[in-house]
Amino acid sequence: MQTRTNQKNGEELSILGFGCLRLPTKGREIDEPRAIALIHEAIENGVNYFDTAYIYGNGKNEALLGAALNGGWREKVKIATKLPPFMVKTLANAKKIMDTQLLRLQTDSIDYYLLHMLTDKAMYDRLSSLGIMEWLEEQKKNGVIKNIGFSFHGGKMDFELILKSYPWDFCQIQYNYMDENNQATKDGLLLAAEMGIPVIVMEPLRGGKLVTHLPESVTKEFASQKPEKSSAEWALRWVWDHPQINVVLSGMSDEDQLAENIRIASTVMPNSLSEEELQVFERVKTVMHEKTKVPCTGCGYCMPCPFGVDIPGCFSCYNDKYLMNDKSVRFKYYQTMGTLSKKPAVASQCHECGKCEGHCPQKIEIRKQLKTVKRELEGPLYRPVAAIARKFMHIK
Repeated sequence: MQTRTNQKNGEELSILGFGCLRLPTKGREIDEPRAIALIHEAIENGVNYFDTAYIYGNGKNEALLGAALNGGWREKVKIATKLPPFMVKTLANAKKIMDTQLLRLQTDSIDYYLLHMLTDKAMYDRLSSLGIMEWLEEQKKNGVIKNIGFSFHGGKMDFELILKSYPWDFCQIQYNYMDENNQATKDGLLLAAEMGIPVIVMEPLRGGKLVTHLPESVTKEFASQKPEKSSAEWALRWVWDHPQINVVLSGMSDEDQLAENIRIASTVMPNSLSEEELQVFERVKTVMHEKTKVPCTGCGYCMPCPFGVDIPGCFSCYNDKYLMNDKSVRFKYYQTMGTLSKKPAVASQCHECGKCEGHCPQKIEIRKQLKTVKRELEGPLYRPVAAIARKFMHIK
């Protein structure tokens, strides 16, 4: 496992970090034995950075990680978790959340603590006005947290403003070959490096979209150059090619993903992509930008919808229609969105309350896009046909 040095504190961090958002599941619950085994396998192969958050899995992800690190594993790794700004109305809220996190994680200290999903300078200013930064500094002085940082999902200008507003120990940004000029952007990455601030990268595969939702022309482009490399390897190597990046988080949910990522992270070096390989990415990006309709990464921050819409699922099906040229996408939409289940999750259930949009890192106009999904994947006959089918199947 390759490591890169944290320029702030000298720690050697594995270039592959384990993102605990997408742990393996059984039904709708975390498959705990399998998830714990996966975490142990990662540690045994040199992964020493584990990222979770207060809201992941309604708290179950933090608790699972805490359980997995019992019995001597905790001392081998760095834990990163996050404080959700939208749940912090007072300093007392923040204190209560951190107390809960320490209990869930079964630890007396958190190595890397982040303000979660900042979208603009105003959000940081509000937290600062509540005394959050002074309190975090006190926790750092007392050893409860070791490093203070933030994760970011806004625009370039706000990223730079936030970066310059506090002497951060680290930051976390979304970065992949499709988002080089989105959100923090490459300029933001370079600025952080210039300021000596370590950078953790999330969504290097855009929630798996850069692996499972690629147009055939893109997979052929990659295969024509290096047929032995998967789409995931191409995407990860692009991110790791940047020497300014310390850790790349991957939400590994099965053993094959873990094994492949460990293999790549054991050999990849910065600035190793050839000019020919970089040109491949330019051609791929052109195709992808032309075909993607909704820039959803499937992060799930918009969920749960109070009216039962599976927002990421709807957008995934809609994007598949264009990215994959999938002729059976409407059938898959009906199937995966539960048309014939007790609780459907289709786009037409949207009541346009707008709750989801305030939590979307990509700033997607969710209500507007769900109307498009409804029009293109449901159509005017959806409700009567679904009603007849549900009656025939005796589904109430």
